[in-house]
Amino acid sequence: MDDRLAARVAEEFGLALVTAVPVEFGADPTAELWQAGTREGREYAVKLSGGGTPAGLVVTAGLARRGVPGVPAPVATRDGQLNAVYDGRRLTVVPWIVGERAADGGMRSAHWRRYGALLAAAHAVPLTGELAGLPREDHTHAAIAAAVRETDRRLRAVDDSADRWTREVAAHWRAAAADTARLLDRVDRLGAELRARPADLVVCHGDPHLGNVLLGPDGEVWLIDWDDAVLAPRERDLMFVLGGGPAWAFDSRLDEAAFRAGYGPMRPDPVRLAYHLGVRTLDDLWSWSAEVADPVRSEADRVRALRIVEGLLSPSGLVSLARDALRGVGRWDG
Repeated sequence: MDDRLAARVAEEFGLALVTAVPVEFGADPTAELWQAGTREGREYAVKLSGGGTPAGLVVTAGLARRGVPGVPAPVATRDGQLNAVYDGRRLTVVPWIVGERAADGGMRSAHWRRYGALLAAAHAVPLTGELAGLPREDHTHAAIAAAVRETDRRLRAVDDSADRWTREVAAHWRAAAADTARLLDRVDRLGAELRARPADLVVCHGDPHLGNVLLGPDGEVWLIDWDDAVLAPRERDLMFVLGGGPAWAFDSRLDEAAFRAGYGPMRPDPVRLAYHLGVRTLDDLWSWSAEVADPVRSEADRVRALRIVEGLLSPSGLVSLARDALRGVGRWDG
């Protein structure tokens, strides 16, 4: 962290930082994160965000005020705002959560139960005040559809003059092109169907996979990175467990029964689960493929992205899960 940014944190949030260690996280190239500390020994997550919206800050502040456990509230600026601005990006400060990443395989039944209860509490919050003004799910996925079509155009045009990693991901993309095209078509149709069939909207995290879950030393479960918070049908969150849980559970054993016990009674709509799973699959597929084909990125990043693409296309990957979910609701064949 440079001195100018540290000075801005002091000016806006009243925190004199003495340490700041960069942390690699997520797939957002416009974001930077530091684990920062003060002389008093307090630690914070200091983040610069160039994409998304401030919706996550509104949600976490609101949920924390209502006592929802497992949600770290943002530190307010001196004038009571949830973020400051630095070099055109949002500057936020949140208490640093000490915990094990759930994605590393530490989820046990008690954690799954608390994870379910945490999502249920978020989904039950009344849509009043600032929460009512959050972005809303509209079932259009227009940006994702456009990105998939552009990625298809680019990768189909790759020839032998391209570098190794671009050629490899292009070969994978071409091999899956028929399934990808059908998936996009089916998701487009489902979007039109669901736009004509409104559902109750709740506060959704939008991306509650286990990479965004931390496990505290005393059994706590924390859900972080609320940048994609949205008002949406609850299936937008639930599909990470009920629709494609194994693909996001990594080495953890998926315990759907414990999750349901924590969440409470539910009757999720399988059509909505299939839609959201399909959209997420397309989003992951084009974005990770584009990262592999980006010569500006480091070789290590491109190799990692290629492995993720291969996982998405594997027999147990998201493409297969999305296809099976659509087939299960009669939207794949024909």
